[in-house]
Amino acid sequence: MHHFDYKNGVLHAETVSLPQLSEEVGTPFYCYSTATLQRHYRVFTEAFAGTDSLVCYSIKANSNIAVLRTLGAMGAGMDVVSEGELRRALAAGIPAKHIVFSGVGKTDTEMAFALDQGIFAFNVESEPELRVLSEVAAAKGTTACIAFRVNPDVDAKTHHKISTGKAGDKFGVAWDDAPHLYDLARDLPGVEVRGVHMHIGSQITDLGPLDNAFALMAELVGILRGKGHRIEFVNTGGGLGVPYHDDTEPPPPPELYAETVRHKLASLDCRILFEPGRMIAANAGILVTRVIYEKNASGRRVVIVDAAMNDLIRPTLYDAWHEIWPVSEAARKKEKTPADLVGPICETSDRFAKDRPLPPLERGDLVALMTAGAYGAVQSSSYNSRLLVPEVLVNGGEWAIVRARPDYDEMLKAESLPSWLDGK
Repeated sequence: MHHFDYKNGVLHAETVSLPQLSEEVGTPFYCYSTATLQRHYRVFTEAFAGTDSLVCYSIKANSNIAVLRTLGAMGAGMDVVSEGELRRALAAGIPAKHIVFSGVGKTDTEMAFALDQGIFAFNVESEPELRVLSEVAAAKGTTACIAFRVNPDVDAKTHHKISTGKAGDKFGVAWDDAPHLYDLARDLPGVEVRGVHMHIGSQITDLGPLDNAFALMAELVGILRGKGHRIEFVNTGGGLGVPYHDDTEPPPPPELYAETVRHKLASLDCRILFEPGRMIAANAGILVTRVIYEKNASGRRVVIVDAAMNDLIRPTLYDAWHEIWPVSEAARKKEKTPADLVGPICETSDRFAKDRPLPPLERGDLVALMTAGAYGAVQSSSYNSRLLVPEVLVNGGEWAIVRARPDYDEMLKAESLPSWLDGK
């Protein structure tokens, strides 16, 4: 469910008219709905009512500080994978004690900064990382709370580029190596084992793989406690999918996910951490773009818009599907014919849809690419020297630009000439 709907014949974000917003902001732009962000977070947390838990929103899905502040005000913690994301979380007012640090390549300086802030825990992903974290923490005279991210070799049945829990994936430590690494951590200075972490992939729509992973997690906790380790929390990661395509079977609701978690993990008497990202942010955002031209390419209908793959790379990177809604309700109801929806970048892969049934669209018409709130703006770039897309947050009838579109002077000033080319 989301809060983008037609009112008085045009698409609105909550009660804000998208045509009006487009005139004020210019296209293309991202638009986020506060009500949708809040609803998705609330639905997830309510599914675990009565459970000792901490929801750490995965910042990599959408890292806009206004989005983070919105979720933080509801009690969300954060899952970060870089110092930059950690700084964003802190800037949004998230308490450090509610932040976990994930990722396979944490640097010494990132570890030091996180330790200085007093974050809740590090999700450690290798023996070399464990040893470096031990050295950094010991040198500071402090202790890092850790959980190993354990790779259970479970197929999440998702796109191969977003699978993270199979043998051979770059993430985590092998299941068979985990007991030894926990023993090693116990003997090293500066680190203290407190949890177990697993995350098997993204856009998961089948609870079966998660059920298998949680069973292995519970088994591992039993093994570790039998060896004298004090395991106080388990981190189930994220990965729940969202409905990108209206015609596909919807992902399981949080209530069913909660049943799976409780069935396998409730008896452990552990605090349970979660790292949802996509399921909170995806349907809360859209990308609004304007038709520049429509042309006939050897009998093929091609609609060219002012957004491009540098603004939303998911279709290019993952063959992702995004529903396409004309902002005009009347246009949406017209007879549809197959068309390619493409951007202006000089790449054949700069395409949002291929052979998609679309209604007649004229120069200047607005269309919205739906379910673009996750892995949209965060993956954008200035390829082809295109300006970064602005982000707008709507709250009822109010709206604000929460990341402005830079101008060309700002883009050019970010670079400089060396002395031998300056010519002055």
